[in-house]
Amino acid sequence: MYRFLASTRWVGWLLLVVIFAAACVGLGKWQMDRRTEVLAEIAKVNTNYFAEPLTGDAVYGKFESLPEDDTWLTVQLTGRYLSEDTVLVRNRVKAGRPGYEVLVPFRTTEGKTVVIDRGYLPIGNQRAGEPDEIPAPPSGTVTVKAHLKPGEAKLQRGAPAGQIASIHLPDLAAALNYPIAQGAYGISYEESPAPATAPQPLDRPDTDEGPHLSYSYQWFMFGALAFVGFWYAARQQKRLNAQDAAELAEAQAQGFDAPIHRVRKVQAKQVRRLRRDGTLTDEAYEDAMLDEHEPR
Repeated sequence: MYRFLASTRWVGWLLLVVIFAAACVGLGKWQMDRRTEVLAEIAKVNTNYFAEPLTGDAVYGKFESLPEDDTWLTVQLTGRYLSEDTVLVRNRVKAGRPGYEVLVPFRTTEGKTVVIDRGYLPIGNQRAGEPDEIPAPPSGTVTVKAHLKPGEAKLQRGAPAGQIASIHLPDLAAALNYPIAQGAYGISYEESPAPATAPQPLDRPDTDEGPHLSYSYQWFMFGALAFVGFWYAARQQKRLNAQDAAELAEAQAQGFDAPIHRVRKVQAKQVRRLRRDGTLTDEAYEDAMLDEHEPR
């Protein structure tokens, strides 16, 4: 009943189905791997971002060299801001609005200098290419709580005086006349004493795992549906073959060599060789002329 599946045509279709399904499974597994990576990143954020602040001598070491697993680690430092060396990072976005981030060197009581990102400022209305105001950091001894992030890649873009294109710490260090830690910088979320005005806090890291799980399920489903479609097509072909066999058996019982519907089609075509008045149609007349001139 399914012997037709061994034909070249159906074997070819089955091979295409297998290849398509294998591709779908591969894409589904790729989405699952992406989800695993995202979940690991989310777990790292949840562990580090909400942890008790790290204090003591170990803090500066994290600024010098930040392991990947310590990204977003919470730290606490005490020292003073070097506000005269404040710089702005261009092309930053918060809530869909372009602006800047405010970087200020911070010298700890141990004499080490790190970079603190104090937050976001929108583009100003008074002067083009600058915020309307840069809030000054607290003066004197300050305790800062911050989340650590590695420095950014260098961008081949220029910037006006007092601004930089990215938080590339080696370039920032080269512009200063004192050494700074170049392995990481801190994103401030609390300053004590608190300033009268401050930049807007930066957004928390994204902890949405995204649509990877649903995408993987969709790819696996597409792979399964390919086999379902092949099975349905085979069932339909089996049904058609059974109908043809039944019609052929009926025709042979009546003395025909082909199914009744094919005989009727041939007969109908023969009938159309005559017009209603019994004369030959143009096609039939041409055929008759050709038959007469065929060599015997």
